[in-house]
Amino acid sequence: MSQLSIQGVSRVFESGRGQRTQALMPVDFEVRDNDFVTILGPSGCGKSTLLRIVAGLDHPSTGRVLLDGQPVQGPGADRGMVFQSYTLFPWLTIEQNVRFGLRERGMSETAQKERADFFIARVGLRGFEQHFPKQLSGGMQQRTAIARALANDPKILLLDEPFGALDNQTRVLMQELLLGIWEASRKTVLFVTHDIDEAIFMANRVAVFSARPGRIKTELAVDFPHPRHYTIKTSPEFMDLKARLTEEIRAESMAAAEH
Repeated sequence: MSQLSIQGVSRVFESGRGQRTQALMPVDFEVRDNDFVTILGPSGCGKSTLLRIVAGLDHPSTGRVLLDGQPVQGPGADRGMVFQSYTLFPWLTIEQNVRFGLRERGMSETAQKERADFFIARVGLRGFEQHFPKQLSGGMQQRTAIARALANDPKILLLDEPFGALDNQTRVLMQELLLGIWEASRKTVLFVTHDIDEAIFMANRVAVFSARPGRIKTELAVDFPHPRHYTIKTSPEFMDLKARLTEEIRAESMAAAEH
């Protein structure tokens, strides 16, 4: 069971000169157990700020975040975070990176290795266990980051544009990889993106953010069956959803440009 409740969360940043910038309007949002929700919005709308608050890396100006009824007050092993930038420890091998959190939790060496081996294989990196991050492509580094997050068995997986720095072909492959893992494990996922195709293909539900200060202006259910194949992206139903979301994002981008 992993239920995320975001209740009246807002965020105001203050500069050294006392200037205030509202990044988030109050947001009320629920992510149900085993849900895969994408947050879609224009650049600078506050969607990453919200994700950082859920991760416990930032604090809301108002409101609160509850995970299974317990308030989020800082980072914790119950939330696994994957960033857009590559965040592996460069001095550790791929296996050591995946085992890092398990070691910190005091898990036995044998259990660490078994669990790391399982998730390294799951993300398609068997044979690269003793390589260092600099020896891998960007896509392989992000696979490692996902394996590391999953190995810790968090209640909810948080992803902040994890494929944004990848080329299009690698990005599509990574989408299929992550969705396949979710279809097998049904881990609760909250995924931030600015890519409309990605938001639809990955999610059971898309939450559309307004321009800054961000708020959730629309929620759309995505009812395509699982397992999903990339060819669904050319279906009429997919294109209809894409057209609707494109108009939503275009309107917000234009509103942002006018301010």
